[in-house]
Amino acid sequence: MYKILSFLALVCLPLLLANLLIPKPFLTSVGWDPGPAPELAGIYAVNNKLWRSELLGTGKVYGPEDVAVDNVGLIYGGTQDGEIIRIHSDGYVEDWIITGGRPLGLHFDDRGNLIVCDAYLGLLSISPSTEVKVLVDQVDGIPLGFADDLDIGRDGKIFFTDASAKWNQANYMMDLLEGRPYGRFIVYDPELDLATTLLDDLYFPNGVALSSEEDFVLINETWRYRILRYWLSGDRAGEKEIFLENLPGFPDGISSNDLGTFWLAMPTPRIPIIDLAQPRPWLSQFLARLPNAFQPAPVEYGFVLGISESGEILYNLQDSTGEVLKEITSVEEHAENLYMGSLYNDRIGRYSVNNLGRESD
Repeated sequence: MYKILSFLALVCLPLLLANLLIPKPFLTSVGWDPGPAPELAGIYAVNNKLWRSELLGTGKVYGPEDVAVDNVGLIYGGTQDGEIIRIHSDGYVEDWIITGGRPLGLHFDDRGNLIVCDAYLGLLSISPSTEVKVLVDQVDGIPLGFADDLDIGRDGKIFFTDASAKWNQANYMMDLLEGRPYGRFIVYDPELDLATTLLDDLYFPNGVALSSEEDFVLINETWRYRILRYWLSGDRAGEKEIFLENLPGFPDGISSNDLGTFWLAMPTPRIPIIDLAQPRPWLSQFLARLPNAFQPAPVEYGFVLGISESGEILYNLQDSTGEVLKEITSVEEHAENLYMGSLYNDRIGRYSVNNLGRESD
């Protein structure tokens, strides 16, 4: 009993005092019930298939959150320090350009421009000669607070997310713990130079991916563990619905291989203290006021799913140790390889799709 009381005095009391005294934003948190997290069994069974990945740029990049590959095979990633690096075929990591913000989603248009969702600067276009142009920094008179991810249609329209109009990238945990829908899903037409909000009141909209026929687009709502479908054509054009829900982790980036498979990156499995706090606003507010070192942290885990256009789980790729690949935030298929980025890791993973049929790991 004495040891227990000593532990409480040494650990819990300082945390309580810090919670009361450290200046932190006061949240008007709201609750919702996520329900029990699905077990990592069956279609989500634990495995280490990602151990077969080749690692690129290890120790030479920091937080390549999204990855794009150009038409000559150069690999691009946006890093924590505001750079966009590119990796050559011989492994050389080149400092390509500094945006001055935090580049997240990357995608090449049909003219060879790299279109970038920069969390602080908005939607950017970077030419092959590194000329930077701001395409969108506000929509409907509201500044982009957190441009996050994008996809580009064959007609050139750019679909992208503004994850939070209130909380910026450095404070994304506050968005999670407040539990309010501050996000938007937007389309930008470069021919008209016009950005239009398609959906608002979203819970941290993140990854974006068009279907192979471009009749619908998927949008990840990270804090709700689900994927939305927004119809672009047909009888239901302009409508949204839940495509997949109660995922075993936080859905981040998503992409299409244009052949009927979506690739979903989840940087961490569900975090028990977060699931516990979601229906209890007082607990979310308490967690928000803790020092950063004591706030909930991602599990060091690698997690990628392959999903059909009807919502069936086709592939389950994991690194249960997080030693090879962890906190994967993006996955893109290019030339029979999956390229995986991470918000915090120091490498890019490359996984051959030829390994997908192997069962033993």
